[in-house]
Amino acid sequence: MELSTTPRTQLGRHSERTRADRAELYRVLDEALICHLGVAGDDPAGAPMVLPTCFGYLEDTLYLHGSTGARSLRGGSGAEVCITVSLVDGLVYSRSVFSHSANFRSAVIYGAARPVTDPEEKLLALEAIVEHTTPGSWNHARRPNRKELAATAVLAVRLTEASVKARGGPPVDQDTDVATAGVWAGVLPVNTSYGPPRPCPLLPADVPVPAHVRDR
Repeated sequence: MELSTTPRTQLGRHSERTRADRAELYRVLDEALICHLGVAGDDPAGAPMVLPTCFGYLEDTLYLHGSTGARSLRGGSGAEVCITVSLVDGLVYSRSVFSHSANFRSAVIYGAARPVTDPEEKLLALEAIVEHTTPGSWNHARRPNRKELAATAVLAVRLTEASVKARGGPPVDQDTDVATAGVWAGVLPVNTSYGPPRPCPLLPADVPVPAHVRDR
């Protein structure tokens, strides 16, 4: 299935980097741990607000959560928002600094942020966020109680209007720069990895690291 095409999702420069397959959007979301929520905000001067946050998604709906008192969630509730996700796969060193670049995958999502008020959907949304960020935790740790749920706001944004852009491969230099001797060009890969788990200082020594943490 192809991604939507709207004036907001059509790329101008480097349109060849467009990824039209909706599966590409899901792959970016699956790998990313953080997204950035852009809202108009409630600043008297009208300044926009862009904040990083954890997220999760179910089918074609992306969910964000935060405190009920958070300005970003208040500003986004019921309003048009822009959500971005970025993954850096490598730094591209060219023979000319003008041609330096990065290998990346990114997604931009537009839509009206719907406040989630249904208790069942709210729990499913929070489970999706927890399982996306720290898979295996929903069934391992204590789930939120009524007081915590009341203090938590959840926004839902449909993945209907979205675009995906990506770059991969070696540097693209001008012919005159390629002919220049002695200047290194190539790609420095960027990878995200996990280190050994570090137990909480208050954790008893006989509590083992659970498989969903150890095996990640």
